[in-house]
Amino acid sequence: MPESAYIDALLNDLTADLERYAIIRPIHSIFIGGGTPSLFSPESIDRLLNGIKQRVNLETDLEISLEANPGTFESAKFKEFNALGINRLSIGIQSFNDGFLSKLGRVHSGKEAIKAVEIAHDAGFANFNLDLMFGLPGAIPGDSEHDVATAIDLEPTHISFYQLTLEPNTWFHKFPPKLPDDEFIFTTQQNCQRLLAEKGYRQYEISAYSKPGKQCRHNVNYWQFGDYLGIGAGAHGKISTRLPDRIIRTAKAKSPESYLNNPTNNGTSQTIAINELPLEFVMNQLRLRKGFTLEHYQTVTGLDASTLQLALSDCKKQGLITLENDYYVCTDKGWNFLDSVLGYFFA
Repeated sequence: MPESAYIDALLNDLTADLERYAIIRPIHSIFIGGGTPSLFSPESIDRLLNGIKQRVNLETDLEISLEANPGTFESAKFKEFNALGINRLSIGIQSFNDGFLSKLGRVHSGKEAIKAVEIAHDAGFANFNLDLMFGLPGAIPGDSEHDVATAIDLEPTHISFYQLTLEPNTWFHKFPPKLPDDEFIFTTQQNCQRLLAEKGYRQYEISAYSKPGKQCRHNVNYWQFGDYLGIGAGAHGKISTRLPDRIIRTAKAKSPESYLNNPTNNGTSQTIAINELPLEFVMNQLRLRKGFTLEHYQTVTGLDASTLQLALSDCKKQGLITLENDYYVCTDKGWNFLDSVLGYFFA
């Protein structure tokens, strides 16, 4: 797929969405993800960023993140990315254990993962995330703790630490491996969370840990039920136009070929039904340690606070949610059984 044609399609897609939804708000973050965008040349990334700047207003402290896999790191290339204004990397490590990487179908090794982080440091990136998985098939006590300790020694500003899940339409879902039992997974999670906390990584979301002030601004916007444009093959977006009856979820064509054929009108959009908004809101907000206020709920959904009160009351009685300084937050019990919490908010 020619890079130039895809960059053209992205910019045409952005122009169409800006006009379609009458977007005039400034942009405070850009996340270049989905696949391996670090394979693009610096020249293509430069053209994309300049094209975005020509079409939207950008905040002065803009966060620009780029996803990268360890096998794609090249010293010169990543120095150029940094010089172009990309100020945050998200590196898909998953594990430093070669056996686990093989089972996950990853093509990089543990040594290549470490080398990639060294290149990120040398390229001038002072802010980057490392992705790690736990609950992997064949794991024994100490495996994930070693991964986390190795990641901490590499001095990232952010670590994403999440449990392997068997997603539909994947090889693992079709041929599920034997995974560790719940008790092992819970103990592993607690041990690793303790390690992260001891080294100054604050858990601010279910699977996200950061140094002070280094939370991923782009992802926090998702979890706070904020708006975002999604351009590119398989991209999703959420746009609020006329509250409360026009909160829209968008999805672009998954196939790059289909997307390239018609980037300005190739996807779907669906208005979120009013009776589904409470669940849509809490399933994002309750992922955050700080929770939410009823004032924020009313602002971003356009609904009255009373539409949440019954479910919140039931959750408080069950010890799943508590009220702290006007913020509704999950208790430890609520976080461990978040699916049960969300069940109270179904329409």
